[in-house]
Order: sequence, then structure tokens, then C-alpha cells
Amino acid sequence: MDKQLKLNTGRTIRVGFAFLAILAFWQMYNNVIPLILTKTFHMDKSLSGVIMAADNVLALFLLPLFGGLSDRCKAKMGKRKPFILGGSVAAVFLMLLIPFLDNAYFQNPRTAVEILFVCVLGCILVAMGTYRSPAVALMPDVTPKPLRSRANAVINLMGALGGILYLIVAKIMYPSSRTQDAAHVDYLPLFLVMAGIMILSLIIVMFFVREVQWNAEMLAYEKAHPEENLAVETAEHTEQLPKDVKKSLLFLLMSVALWFMGYNGMETWFTTYADAMWNMGLGDASLCLTIATGGAILCFIPSGLLASRIGRKKTIMGGILLMSFSFFSVFAYTCVFQTFSKLLYILFFLVGAGWAFINVNSLPMVLEMCRGSEVGRFTGFYYTFSMAAQIVTPICAGTLLEHVSYMTLFPYCAAFALLSFVTMLFVRHGDAKAEVKQGLEAFEELD
Repeated sequence: MDKQLKLNTGRTIRVGFAFLAILAFWQMYNNVIPLILTKTFHMDKSLSGVIMAADNVLALFLLPLFGGLSDRCKAKMGKRKPFILGGSVAAVFLMLLIPFLDNAYFQNPRTAVEILFVCVLGCILVAMGTYRSPAVALMPDVTPKPLRSRANAVINLMGALGGILYLIVAKIMYPSSRTQDAAHVDYLPLFLVMAGIMILSLIIVMFFVREVQWNAEMLAYEKAHPEENLAVETAEHTEQLPKDVKKSLLFLLMSVALWFMGYNGMETWFTTYADAMWNMGLGDASLCLTIATGGAILCFIPSGLLASRIGRKKTIMGGILLMSFSFFSVFAYTCVFQTFSKLLYILFFLVGAGWAFINVNSLPMVLEMCRGSEVGRFTGFYYTFSMAAQIVTPICAGTLLEHVSYMTLFPYCAAFALLSFVTMLFVRHGDAKAEVKQGLEAFEELD
């Protein structure tokens, strides 16, 4: 690595506000929408799981499509900003309709309102799908390959902050004392707060991220270091990945799908699980997820630095083992005890830590195998596999909870995490080649 190559943390934080808004929205969506579907609209868990998987069905097509489209966008404001602007504005408008329709159906149950509610969910998922890949691709657009694990640590930190902002708001606004015996919960104040967070994040990205200038600087670095490009030039003067790199990419994407099967199963159904197993309200159940997110927050930066020392692959595999151990331990606890214990907070912290080791380094491993002009496309590949997994897992986990037992949730999550460990054994490419700087030296430039 060039001695002068350093991560510009100030830039990365500003870019990360796009991801902060996205993660705040999805944390709320995955926590609140299942409760609305089951408690207001009285849908069974299997049908609710189908609806919860719909966002991933749409994302399976939308994320690679709009990732590729943004690669070819030539707008003056940049390749990614037009998609971030349009998608964010549409999503905020549509999300505010959700609590209105929820309240309207409770007051006067009508099939038309139920159909309209599902249609609005579909529209908001399309809006989110149009800009997630462009928003995520913005980081590698402005960051050289050797620095992307550490940059992705900062981006994930920003996303986790978005998630924990929601969880804190939910804990304060909706404690168990307010929701436990309530015939209906009005979520409009919660949605208004989250809309404000998304709008503020959009303003920061649009006015304080100089996408065109920063991307030009990154492309100049990439041109000066052709040895970091894993693709090879063919006789037709086009670049293709060698077979061994393609094999690594495939196994890496399979691993992505498997660990998302495990983690998203818990994320989607935990509030429902906690209500049934421990009689916990939304606020108290959200505290467990807050602690998991806190574990991730504390480990995002160290996981990027650790990957710089021992490699991305080893860091990911360590995270998989840590997360699997935590899932099995929660299951073992529930086999013995019938009430919630605060000792479980330790296990949720470890789940978050393991997820940080995985999440920080997986996307940079994928992007290590592409050229700068294909960042959006390869980001789309990453999300195609992660979303494909999340199409299946809410339905499978929900069906197990409904027809077998709530006790199946955590063994289900652990099993898929361990399968991802097996597939990662076959990944041979994607670690940064260059030696990195020591400690926090990479975070010197703050502007």
C-alpha cells in the first residue's frame, strides 16, 4: 500500500448517512410490520412471513438492476445521488401512510383497507429497492480497495447507529407498560420520528458528499495500481475473472446467503418469539436487539482493523463461530428456564459482535474482485444473494414457529450460520493484498 494512502474518515462518515437511513428504516420495518400484520390484521404467521419476504423478492430483481443502472448514470450530481434522492423522498412519503392505514383498519376493519395496506407496503419496498445498491456502492466509489474493510466498518457503524436510534426511540415511546394490554398501538409518532431521521440523512448526503470529485480521485488511484485488479484482459480486449476467482466469488456469495438465512431469521421473528416465550412487549424485546446492535457498534472498527492484520476471511469465520455459539446458547437456556434473564444480554451482545466481524468484511471481499466501473453491479450480486436468502428465511422460520415450536428459532439460526462456515472454507480470494498501517493510523484525516 502507498505510504500516504489513508482512510478519510470524515468523508466516509458523510457517505455513511445514506446507510444510516436505510438501516433505521429496515430495523423499524422488521420489528413493527410483523406486529401490525398479526395483531391488527390478524394474519397467521405463515402468511405474515410471506408478506415479510416480499421485500426480498422485489430486492432480488431491483438491487442488481438499479446497481447496474447507477454504474451507467452520467448525471452531473454523480452516479448514485439521483437514485438516493428519488428513492428516499418516495420512501418517506409512503412510509407515513402505514400507521394511518393501520389505525383506520383497527377503527373500522374493511377488506379494502387491508388490500391498500399491502399495496402501500409493496410500493415502499420498490422505493427502497431503487436506491439501496446505489447508496451502498457510494462507499467503494470513493474508497481504494485496500481501505474498504475499514471504510465498510465505518459505514456499518453508521448503519448500526441508525438501527440503534430506532431501537432507543421504540424503547422510550413504547415500553411494555404501554403496549402489553393495549387493544391497539398507534405507531404514527414512531413513523414520524423515523421519517425525520431519513430526511436529515438525505440532506447530509446531498449537500455534503462530493461524489464526482471523490470518485475521480479513487479512479485515479485504481489506474495507478492495476495490480489490484483481479480481472484479466481477453483477446477481445474485455476483462473477465479467472475461473479460480469466479469459484471464490460463488462460494463467498453462497456464504452470504447462508449467514443471512440465520441472522435474518432471528431479526424478523425475535419480537414475536419474545412475546410468546417470555411475555415481553415490543420495548423490552427491542432492548435485546439494542444490545446486539451495541455489540456490533463496538466491534465494527476493531473488526476492520483485525481484518487488516489477519485477513478478511479469518475474521469472518471467527465471527460465524461466535454467532453460532451465541444462538445455541440462547436455545440451551430456553430448554432449561421459562423466564427471561438479564444474563441473556451477554449472548445478544456476542451475536452483535459476531455479526460485525462478518458484515464489515464480506462486501469488501466481493468488491475486491471487480473493477471500479462495476462496483454497482457487484454490489447488486452481493444483495441478490443476501436478499434471496431473506426471501426464504422469514417463511421457513415463521412456518416452524407456527407448526412446530417457538423453540426451533435459535437452532434454525445456528444451523445456517455453521453452514456458511463450511462454504467459506472454499473461498480463496478477496483479502486485501497490501500491508496496512498500524492501529488507528488509518483514521488520521478528518475534514
